[in-house]
Amino acid sequence: MTNSPIPRIGGKRLLRKTIYDMFPPPERYDRYIEVFGGGGWVLLGKDKHAPLEVYNDADGELVNLMRCIKYHEGELRKEINGYFNSREMFFDAIAQLQCRGFTDIQRAARYFLKMRISYGANGREFGCSSKPLQKSIEYLSTVSERLSSVVIERKNYDDLIKVYDRPTAFFYCDPPYYKAEKLYDVPFDEADHLQLKQYLSNIKGLFLLSYNDDPFIRELYKDYHIDAIERSNNLSSGKYKELLIRNY
Repeated sequence: MTNSPIPRIGGKRLLRKTIYDMFPPPERYDRYIEVFGGGGWVLLGKDKHAPLEVYNDADGELVNLMRCIKYHEGELRKEINGYFNSREMFFDAIAQLQCRGFTDIQRAARYFLKMRISYGANGREFGCSSKPLQKSIEYLSTVSERLSSVVIERKNYDDLIKVYDRPTAFFYCDPPYYKAEKLYDVPFDEADHLQLKQYLSNIKGLFLLSYNDDPFIRELYKDYHIDAIERSNNLSSGKYKELLIRNY
């Protein structure tokens, strides 16, 4: 079992076993596609999901990090080794990611630093944590090995679904949660929630969808199997209610 290289809002570390229990039987699909890959917790948590595995996200900085981990892990580690956990470096990384002229590896290193030491993985506020970066840097080799046979894409969800849909395709979708879209760097609004539902309603393959438990989402997917689940809230005490929605 491999873990995500970075923390990220909406990450499925606490739920991935529950999500795996909801997967269709493996004989029903030969391609596994993560439409909103994020930190990759679900993808990375198993050694292999299908002969063809696809990681996708619309966030260019995130995709660049995953590609650099896959193809340039050694050089990326060298770049990150020059960093340490400090408020100055955190805000420098954020500012530099707004500039042109850096290589893919330099950008990936700055994005890695930004996410690793931000508060609650929000990528905006310094986390004020004393945790060193070294163990996270060393772990990149494990992630690189797991990604070695994974196709890494940067597409919008509509285009990705059209490209990879087959009767034997299985899509796992973890979109920005309803009314929480502002927490993400890539725009996603109510029209996108509606369009995603339209695309999923017309696929040839199978889908499993993660969402927050909201009346709008329940109504939108009322014709599908909906399972309500709970997890611990990462940033406060109590439970957070979520939905797993599927067409099988």
